[in-house]
Amino acid sequence: MSRTTRLTLVTTLALACAAGAPALAEDEYNVINGYSLDGVPLALHGVDPVALSTLNAVAEGAATQTVIHDDVAYYFASPISAAMFEAEPEKYMPQYGGFCAFGVALRKKLDGDPRFADIVDGKLYLFVNAAVLEKYKEDPEGTIAKAEEVWPTIHHAAVDSL
Repeated sequence: MSRTTRLTLVTTLALACAAGAPALAEDEYNVINGYSLDGVPLALHGVDPVALSTLNAVAEGAATQTVIHDDVAYYFASPISAAMFEAEPEKYMPQYGGFCAFGVALRKKLDGDPRFADIVDGKLYLFVNAAVLEKYKEDPEGTIAKAEEVWPTIHHAAVDSL
C-alpha cells in the first residue's frame, strides 16, 4: 500500500469516527460558563435550578452542594433543593439544554442567562438577555412552538456549527 493510499485511508477513518462520535456535554447543554470543582461542565452559571424553575428566583448555588446529572454539574443553594433535583432532575432542568429558547427557535444555541427566564406550564425557558426576553413575550406560544419544532434537529449539533 502506498504512503498516499495509507494517508487517505487514515484520514477517511478519522473523519468517519469523528462523524459518529457522540455529542459533547458542551453541545447538548449550555455549559459555556465554566467547570465545577470536579472538572465537570457547569450548568446555569452556577444558579440553583430548583429555585429558578419553581420560583423564577436567581439563587446562587454553592460548589459544596453539587449534583452531577448527565455529565453536567448543577449547583444548589441548599441540600433540600439538591435532593429535590436528584429525585426528579427533568422537572427542574431548563428546556433546550439551557440554551436561549428564542435562539433555538432561530436555529441557534445562544447562552441562556438565568436572570432572563420564564416558566410556562411548569417548564423553565431561558433567554440570552432582557431585550430577547421582551421580544419572546410578544408571542411566547409561537416562540415555544417553533423552538419545539427546531430543537430535535439541533439538539446534538455542535454549538459552533449553527
